[in-house]
Amino acid sequence: MSIRGFPGSPPTTIGPDVRLRLTLEYDGTGFRGWAAQPGLRTVEGVLRDALGLTFPSAGGLAVAGRTDTGVHALGQVASVDVEGGPPPERAAEALNAFLPNDVAVVAAETSPADFHARHSSRSRSYRYRIFRRRMPSPFEHRRSWWLPRPLEVDRLRGQAALLLGEHDFRAFTPTESQHEVFLRVVASAAWHERDNHLDFEITADSYLRHMVRTLVGTMVDGIDLAPLLDGATRPEAGRTAPAWGLYLVRVGY
Repeated sequence: MSIRGFPGSPPTTIGPDVRLRLTLEYDGTGFRGWAAQPGLRTVEGVLRDALGLTFPSAGGLAVAGRTDTGVHALGQVASVDVEGGPPPERAAEALNAFLPNDVAVVAAETSPADFHARHSSRSRSYRYRIFRRRMPSPFEHRRSWWLPRPLEVDRLRGQAALLLGEHDFRAFTPTESQHEVFLRVVASAAWHERDNHLDFEITADSYLRHMVRTLVGTMVDGIDLAPLLDGATRPEAGRTAPAWGLYLVRVGY
């Protein structure tokens, strides 16, 4: 991927121990997820490289949610402690000069010292995109799940309504899991028709691994969610939808 250019060098005005809140967008197609892994291209890896080239000191990088391989983001949030380098109002522009074209910092601002991108968050919102046109589109490749067969939209909407409130979502995460608590609180969940797209949008306090994608796959498979939301096992749910249809849209604080 090409690297953006940045005209000139911004003044070094950030003092010691300034915590920045960064909002990022990225196309997850070319990344092996967020988390840095030796020898693999990740969002965290390229962001750390850019931070190292932009600031004399950058540490304590944290992120609101670690997206999986192929998952996209429209409003990912990271926090990082920096020293020296460009002032906050120019930090996003300076970082983008060293970031590849499939990831961008769209906003950078100072935040309180106790702000933590993950621990301070109160909710996260995801969108899952299904492309329904009879013929595929090269512009939708790896950015939505192409599913041209008929879907019962009214039924899908009824199933989404069942998700509101607190439920046990262990049926929607891999059986081999590091999670010990499977209760999650869903604030909103709905399907939206938009031209050739059918979008599932959900906001919750937190998520289990693959939870949104497995909810989508289960609903598309026509499996009733009601008996699964009280601690059912993973084999009782449906398939896990492809990663490339999922977008982290917003983090609430």
